[in-house]
Amino acid sequence: MKSSVSIIVQEALLLLKELIAASSFSTQEDQTASILTKFLGSKGIEHYRAGNNVYARNKFYKEGIPTLLLNSHHDTVKPNKSYTRDPFTPIEQDGKLFGLGSNDAGGALVSLIAAFLHYYENPQLKYNLILAATAEEEISGTQGIESILPLLGRIDCAIVGEPTLMELAIAERGLMVLDCTSKGKAGHAAREEGDNAIYRALKDIEWFKIFQFPRLSNMLGPVKMSVTVIQSENNAHNVIPDTCRFVVDVRVNEHYTFEDLLGIIAAHVNCEIKPRSTRLRSSLIDPNHPLVRAGILSGKKTYGSPTTSDKALMPFPALKMGPGDSARSHIADEFIYIREIEEGIGTYIQLLNIVLNETVE
Repeated sequence: MKSSVSIIVQEALLLLKELIAASSFSTQEDQTASILTKFLGSKGIEHYRAGNNVYARNKFYKEGIPTLLLNSHHDTVKPNKSYTRDPFTPIEQDGKLFGLGSNDAGGALVSLIAAFLHYYENPQLKYNLILAATAEEEISGTQGIESILPLLGRIDCAIVGEPTLMELAIAERGLMVLDCTSKGKAGHAAREEGDNAIYRALKDIEWFKIFQFPRLSNMLGPVKMSVTVIQSENNAHNVIPDTCRFVVDVRVNEHYTFEDLLGIIAAHVNCEIKPRSTRLRSSLIDPNHPLVRAGILSGKKTYGSPTTSDKALMPFPALKMGPGDSARSHIADEFIYIREIEEGIGTYIQLLNIVLNETVE
């Protein structure tokens, strides 16, 4: 499929506008999955759908050579109440494209699709290409990328499309959410009765606030713990609560496993601790990996990302990069600059040209 970059950009923008106009909240991505299958079918590309995940392989896919996955997601969060525009009406204005999911991660998705199309019919690539447009990224759901990895076969490395201003996110914090419960004893507030579970919780919350894990990361900094929710099971003003629950958001660097952290935390607090999940682990791709080196040759810089993506669920080296700005994700009146999509497509094609045709030595 030999198209000029300008035509590819226009096709990508039209596809992104169609995706914006369709509701695609996490677990409810049926409409956008159908749009993507229709688009690939219109290009004569054999494609597959598993749930709300859509994937395709390059035309001359060969056994016995490495495989590179191009992945981004088509689900979105729900629009917040501060929107002043219709989140499902794509509008171009002042060089921007407005609409829910335009920045996170529609721009990256259509740019990766454009790059996949550019190389789809090349018979001499040194890597196979698999394109995967996946669901449930925003909620780290189990029916997204994780569910289709067994269907894709061996993957050697990946580019994960997320808004990074096209810089190279080679490291990413892991995420562990802790449900904590402090136990006391109920009593009447007017008398010296009971053992206040809130006061017990406050001692542990203070520890979460001030404790610092000693191992720092050059890319990701320290492990960060934040108490984000607290509640007692008592609504009466005159009853000493016997139970207080709180939630801790833990952002993990590459120097600690979740098991390491749980052991350290349990040794310092009195509350009961239950991790919701240990799936979203920190990740790091070798700075000397061909993908990273190709990105550097394309003029991009490396950094550590504080946010979590589907990269955390990939058991192979993955580079996170894409058009758009992470700071714009989930904001009211979300937008992406049209020039960012142009740059995204051009940079993806340039980087893949180095990896697929020349192989970084």
